[in-house]
Amino acid sequence: MSEDPSSVSERMREEWNARAREDAHYYVAFGGRGQAEEDFDATAADVLRLLESNLPRIACDPKRRALEIGCGPGRLMKPLSRHFGEIHGVDVSDEMIRIARERLQAIPHAHAHATDGASLGRFPDRYFDFVYSYAVFQHIPSRDVVFEYMRETCRVLKSGGIFVGQFNGLPASDTPDTWGGVSFTAADIRDFTRAQGLRLMSLERAGTQYMWTTWQKPAPPAPAPSSGPPHIQRLTNAYTSEPIIPSRGRNAAVSLQVANLPEDCDLNNLEVLADGAPCTVLYIAPRGAQNVQQVNAWLPAQIRTGLVPIQLRRNGGALCSPRSARIVPPGPLVPRLVSITDGINLSQLNRITTGVLKIALEEVNAPGSIHAAIAGRTLERVAILCVDPVPPRYEINFKLPGDLPPGGYALEVQVGARKLLPAMIEVNS
Repeated sequence: MSEDPSSVSERMREEWNARAREDAHYYVAFGGRGQAEEDFDATAADVLRLLESNLPRIACDPKRRALEIGCGPGRLMKPLSRHFGEIHGVDVSDEMIRIARERLQAIPHAHAHATDGASLGRFPDRYFDFVYSYAVFQHIPSRDVVFEYMRETCRVLKSGGIFVGQFNGLPASDTPDTWGGVSFTAADIRDFTRAQGLRLMSLERAGTQYMWTTWQKPAPPAPAPSSGPPHIQRLTNAYTSEPIIPSRGRNAAVSLQVANLPEDCDLNNLEVLADGAPCTVLYIAPRGAQNVQQVNAWLPAQIRTGLVPIQLRRNGGALCSPRSARIVPPGPLVPRLVSITDGINLSQLNRITTGVLKIALEEVNAPGSIHAAIAGRTLERVAILCVDPVPPRYEINFKLPGDLPPGGYALEVQVGARKLLPAMIEVNS
């Protein structure tokens, strides 16, 4: 039996108010305790770039309006306000809203509102051009509440409006709470957008904690430019823009530059086939110059190498003539140490203050074979998390010995029989 939404909202309000009073910056950005304002703002850089990359999908109008679901203390609203004539944020936590209003007081067109944590009832239908949400739905312990937010998003979006949101795509927890909330699969997102008549424009990093998706509410059809039928202008590697694509691994994705793609194409009706096998379509870019759009798709497993025909289909029928891509064998997996941080204060690079060390490694097939040592002492491995299945990338937490004196140390990491180059860290008790 699902929990009553009002009960969920009250629990969320109480617990997030407590977190906001304790350290709002830490619980919003996960970057470290007691962050200064400028450091806290800096943690938003990557998310801002992703959100701003979607703005070309909507009209460039000084009066356009935006809404953030789960705005917290206004970390994203503050910089995004420059793109809109009116921007609103809602949050279940009264304390977060109090902080947001203080941070946004110099921006007269930015408005933060405390809500019931389950609806957008204060806003009229078709009011917003742009709605977004980050690191919010992953903290809600009820799928019913998240689905209500999703339906409400459809209601308040204008025709042609855009939603950009992040969902937790990891396997579902048996006991979701207000920190580790509910999860959604790529199929959940596809089913919802299809049922609501939304255009699904991107669905990336499925199966990870940070699954991102972009939806567009259909607008009345506009007269199509008389620029000819759809056709594939060029095929490249989606991540390197080179004319060759490895058959598997981090760069095994094809990018199609498509001219005159029909307006109603989205991830629910557009197929990319490689040698007749379905690819996983990830992204359809905003329409660019000469009516060209980029379509990105992961290649299917076990694809052959050589010149391989790439075909576009819509609703089961061929959309245009195929073109050939050059598929090459992948290079070997080479384990790579991406980062070392404190296990809790993630903004502390190569500096450990809590007794827990976190490393991120890429191109590792057997995470159980990863070991770490300091000063000849093997560290206890306490957690392994796959954060991206494609490179693949894992985060591994290790517990430092309780009697390890403060100072500088060489961290030694080993993946199976392969020893990586030592990395220097500082341990502070």
